[in-house]
Amino acid sequence: MPDLIHQKNIVHYRKLLAEPTLDDVTRDYVSKLLADEEPKEPPPPSTPDDDD
Repeated sequence: MPDLIHQKNIVHYRKLLAEPTLDDVTRDYVSKLLADEEPKEPPPPSTPDDDD
């Protein structure tokens, strides 16, 4: 469940950053939130082809 929350947060923050009307202060704050959230995202599952 926490993984889902992290993924939802990342999608939400990226969507906010795509808004052209976002002011600089808010953009900086959302960028920081995104930077804090991204390391929490689990790595994608490995596939057998990844062993090359």
